[in-house]
Formats: sequence, structure tokens, C-alpha cells
Amino acid sequence: MLGLLKSRPCSIGVDAECDNIRLAQLADNGKGIKLIAGRNRNRPDDIKPSSSSWQRWAAQTIRLFTANGDFHGKDVIAAIPASDVFIDHIRVSKTNDNETKLDDIAFSKIKQKLPFKPVKDNVMIKCIRTEDDNVLVIVAERKTIDRHLAIYEKANLRIKTIAVWPLALINCYTTFFGRRKSDIEAIVMLVSIETNCTNVVICRHKNILFARSVSIGAKQLDDDKVVTRFVLELTACRRQFSSMHRSAQIERLIFLTGHAVDRTTCAAIAKQLEMPAQSGDCLAAVQISNPYRLGIDRRSASSDSDEVAARQKQQVNWATAFGLSLS
Repeated sequence: MLGLLKSRPCSIGVDAECDNIRLAQLADNGKGIKLIAGRNRNRPDDIKPSSSSWQRWAAQTIRLFTANGDFHGKDVIAAIPASDVFIDHIRVSKTNDNETKLDDIAFSKIKQKLPFKPVKDNVMIKCIRTEDDNVLVIVAERKTIDRHLAIYEKANLRIKTIAVWPLALINCYTTFFGRRKSDIEAIVMLVSIETNCTNVVICRHKNILFARSVSIGAKQLDDDKVVTRFVLELTACRRQFSSMHRSAQIERLIFLTGHAVDRTTCAAIAKQLEMPAQSGDCLAAVQISNPYRLGIDRRSASSDSDEVAARQKQQVNWATAFGLSLS
């Protein structure tokens, strides 16, 4: 207990994707970042994503984790899943920097693209200025946000912030992998491969420049044809970014995936993209006193053995949950 009092626990980061739920709580003990609690559970096959059954399962799972785990406090920072938000990029002169005015301009520009009924009172809009008059627009339906808020209310937790996944990934990168002086101005592409999707962020250290979610994930990347299609999706992200920021150059690719995807697959992707790349394993960047008690496997996965290949399928991408806890 005395050791805990000397550290400063962060809020509980909750990454509640449709396919799994991950909770992580970090703390700064003065010597570095420590993982004090972490839990993960995959969605049962008989529960449909985003359904009322999923909502009940999510609330029960989160309540069980926080009641019986090593989590401290009830403050939660959560993100709406990538599948439930719409992201676009627009250009708006900096003379229109009033927040309400910027939201109105953004809504008028993207409303015809929205995958749901474009009624402004029914959506929540977050506009983030990047560079060169570019604006990142993140939109979610109010009913979707209300559904997620209800999950934490039923789990008897306090929502401190509803965050957005692109900023969570940037938190993870800047805290663990962007700490050198040369990283401050370096533009990098962060690739976070989830079970059935991949979240892509391009940033200049803490400054977000681009974000997009691709509907290809770890489950699909065992097929060479899908890997090629995945590379084309990442190439499209680079091209769109280049059209928005003509003088900017991406210096390297960072896989914020840990061992959730085989390293040879990541290397093949980087080779086809012809980009320098590195692996960003946030589990290796934090102190963990008892990983097995937390249900965390830090061993590397490899396709050379059936045993470790099977273990790879159980590996978890903690980047978003860690980034949320650090928010």
C-alpha cells in the first residue's frame, strides 16, 4: 500500500471495441511508468457487436474487472470505438477559429458523407486544427455516445472524459517512443492493428495531422492478398496526407501493435511501403511486477512453432488503452 501511495495512479483507460474490451491503469512511480492493472476479454461469438446484448455484456465485464481486479478509483477515460465514429479532413481558414463557427462549417462540409442521418442536433462534433488550414473532424451520433455513457453508469464508474482514439495513440507514442529530441519535429505514421480493423494516425509528435480507420485487421493479415490490399490502404493514407500537407514528409512507420501481429508481417508491410519502420511495444516500455496475475503475456510470438503461433492469437494490442489511461 505504501508503494502505491508514493505513485500517482492515472485514470482507468477503457478501450471498448466491438470485438473486445481492454482496461488498463498506469501510474508514475517517479522512476517510470508502471502498469498497476490490466484486463482483457474478447466478445463472445453469440453476442452481436453494438447490440443491446453487447451493451449489457460490456457493462457486466467492466464492472467485474474493476470490482475484482487491481484497479484503483472509479475515474474512467474511454473512447468511442473507431467503428462508431466518422472521421474526415477539411480545409478551413484560421480566420474562422471560433469553436461554434468552426463546428458549423465542418458540419456543412461533411454532412452529406455521414453514414447516419445528418441532423446537427443528433451528432457530436470535435474539430482539431492540424497544420496549413487543415482541420480533422470527428463525428459521432449522440445516441451512440449515450449508449457508451450508460455502460459506465451501469458499471458504477465515473466518466472523466470521452476521448478519441487518435489522440490516445499519440499519447502512447509520445510517452514511450517519441522521447528523443529528434522526435519533436519528426512526422511519423502510427499503425495500430486491431482484431478486425487498423487505426492509422500521422502526427508531428503531439500534433495530430491525419487519422483514418481501415477495415482490415490482424485476423485478415494471414492472407498475402489481403496484406497487399492493406498496403494499398496505407498508401492511400499517405497520398491523402501528402495532398493536405504538401511540404511535409513522413519519416518512419511505427507499429503500435506489440506482439498482436507477427513481426515478419509488419516487416513485409514496411518493405512494400518502402518506409523505415519500428515496432512500438508499449508492454515492453512499462514496469509490470506480475504480468501473469494481470493476464498479460509478454512473450514474443513466432510462426515457427504451433504453440507460440497459437499464443500469438491471444496477444493483445494495448496501445489505445494505455494512451487513454495517460490522457
